[in-house]
Amino acid sequence: MSDTLTQLAYQTFQQSKSVFGLAHKTISSQLLNLISPPINELRTNPIDPKLLLEIQQRLNRIIETDWQDAQRGVYPAALLFDNPWEDFFRYYPALWLDTPTIWQRANQKKYQDFSPGIETEGYPSYYLQNFHHQTDGYLSDMSANLYDLQVEILFNGSADAMRRRVLAPLKEGLKAFNSLPQKQIRVLDIACGTGRTLKFIRGMLPQVSLFGMDLSPAYLRKANQLLSENPGELPQLIQANAEDLPYRDNYFQGVTSVFLFHELPPAARQHVIEQAFRVTQPGGVFVICDSIQAIDSPEMMPLMENFPAMFHEPFYRHYTTDDLVERLKQVGFQDIATENHFMSKYWVAHKP
Repeated sequence: MSDTLTQLAYQTFQQSKSVFGLAHKTISSQLLNLISPPINELRTNPIDPKLLLEIQQRLNRIIETDWQDAQRGVYPAALLFDNPWEDFFRYYPALWLDTPTIWQRANQKKYQDFSPGIETEGYPSYYLQNFHHQTDGYLSDMSANLYDLQVEILFNGSADAMRRRVLAPLKEGLKAFNSLPQKQIRVLDIACGTGRTLKFIRGMLPQVSLFGMDLSPAYLRKANQLLSENPGELPQLIQANAEDLPYRDNYFQGVTSVFLFHELPPAARQHVIEQAFRVTQPGGVFVICDSIQAIDSPEMMPLMENFPAMFHEPFYRHYTTDDLVERLKQVGFQDIATENHFMSKYWVAHKP
């Protein structure tokens, strides 16, 4: 297939996901408002049409950036079309069945609601939340099965494109270790969740040794299932708290973390950054992907203010004004760069 046709196919693929995500949110919201009107009026900021245009332009730009990175050989073009279709057809009906429960939980403001049999002992209190009002938080297999689909819908089909923005700076940062055999290069994904980011890293760097850790055993089971579909060596997955990483000092040449920091209280954010510095080898790189912030996306403040109001995100407001560059500097990281893509922000930090 020619580059032009491939690009057209990718643009069509992304536009289809975007339209689908928007349609799902619109239809589900209208139906639920009709069937079960909210008990309390949700206080949110009105969205100016100019802001909607800016959001669409940002979405177009990240799709173009995604395509350009593939064209430059940062990662194979096949990653652009990676989509868990089997999970989509299997779990999309379950997502609809779960939606009334989520709606009810949001209306009743039940933020620490877990099904009988869900083990909650041993987890930090900030983790025992129904983030996004999702059923069982991060502690059930059904939550893990629905998560990627829910996030893709939330971001109108752009979640994977945002995740892939960690790949170029990670690959660039690992050039410092080009003298090493690929298998001796170790990369850790902190809070790896269902393994989507690890899958993309494996697609870009098929020979490096990959590691993933997460606090949820259910999400690690899902990650193992997803990553088992790839040929080659499986990433090493372990259940652990990111505030106390179970790895030796200076063990990894590269460390990533995607969509974690906005769900941590400030002290935990600092502890995770300290741990990331400890386990990163001198000369190594730490790449963070998370939500946009007020400091460099002030025009998006109405969305940032609406997000914790519409979804249960108790630490998000503080996150939007938190200076992660300063936190990274405090622990010893240097040459820190930031960039923004669509609704996500990235920090690229190096250990001297």
